[in-house]
Amino acid sequence: MQSEDLVPTSKRSRPPVVAVTGAASGLGRAFLAKVASSADFRRVVAIDEQRGDVPDVTWRVLDVRDPLLANRISDIDVLVHLAADYALDANPAERRAYNLRAAQTVLTASAAARVRRVVLVTSAMVYGAVPDNPVPLPEGAPVAAEPDTGMVGDHLEIEALARRSLRSHPGLGVTVVRPAAVVGPGVDSVVTRHFEAPRLLTVKGCEPRWQFCHVDDLVSALEMAALGTVSGVVAVGGEGWLEQEQVEEISGLRRLELPAGLTFGTAQRLHRLGVTPAPATDLHYVVYPWVVDCAALREAGWKPVWTNEAAFEQLLELREGRHTVVGRRLSGKEATLTAAGATVAVLGTAAIVRAARKKRRT
Repeated sequence: MQSEDLVPTSKRSRPPVVAVTGAASGLGRAFLAKVASSADFRRVVAIDEQRGDVPDVTWRVLDVRDPLLANRISDIDVLVHLAADYALDANPAERRAYNLRAAQTVLTASAAARVRRVVLVTSAMVYGAVPDNPVPLPEGAPVAAEPDTGMVGDHLEIEALARRSLRSHPGLGVTVVRPAAVVGPGVDSVVTRHFEAPRLLTVKGCEPRWQFCHVDDLVSALEMAALGTVSGVVAVGGEGWLEQEQVEEISGLRRLELPAGLTFGTAQRLHRLGVTPAPATDLHYVVYPWVVDCAALREAGWKPVWTNEAAFEQLLELREGRHTVVGRRLSGKEATLTAAGATVAVLGTAAIVRAARKKRRT
């Protein structure tokens, strides 16, 4: 999705009424808590399947996939859609069905209710991660990620829904926010799990660059999008990036360098066996660069509060006590056995494969 594909929103004289889906937990709650007492919004409406704990807002309890949503948002100016399932260990088909149905219902209901703007969150992953990516990628760079059964595929499908909605409902503005690797309390992703491993997997001949987006900065970017200060496609993340050597120095973790063929071949076999939650294509995002230039936000006067280094340090603090190999979080016993090996990415995965095959035979 390119910036020119999206409809910009004109400024209005009085503060807008904003609604937030997924408001009871996670990113939705974080955004709700930020805007609940903001004078920039005339009223704040919280939408979720259960009532949350943020006060001073209007709670409307319903499933965001319910077609009756249109009746509940007729008084809304802007809707920020944050009700999504991005659990790595969820059933991929069920997760995608939920995410697409939720996004489709929000877009259709918003058009029917004459909501002026919808803000969607996808990911900078949609640009794709390849060895020769420019660093940083401009916001208007082509969407080149591979469609797959993982989270990236969900984001691509949601952006396709947004493009179709713009054609079908020309009066509805849509802003798409694409964060870099999100970091913060409660965040569990392919990237955060990468740093739960005892060694950092790298691919020979390629140096990854690391850019993070702290939840706090994502929330402030969403606030600007809700107010119409930025529109179209909006990338968000820390300024600049960290080199692999910096990441290793800060974390104290050493790299394990393997050929690309072995790395992705092993990951794909493990995924087919059901051992790892993410497809092999998701591994691209921890070995190849996908740094973004946050030009729209920067030109609007936005600055991230969290540096990449500070966000990464918090990621390391939050990972304590967790052990992961190629995206699969291990139990205590498995972690003791697997993390001890110096060649964890090879020997550890081989042990997991053997265990999976043995379990299938019994």
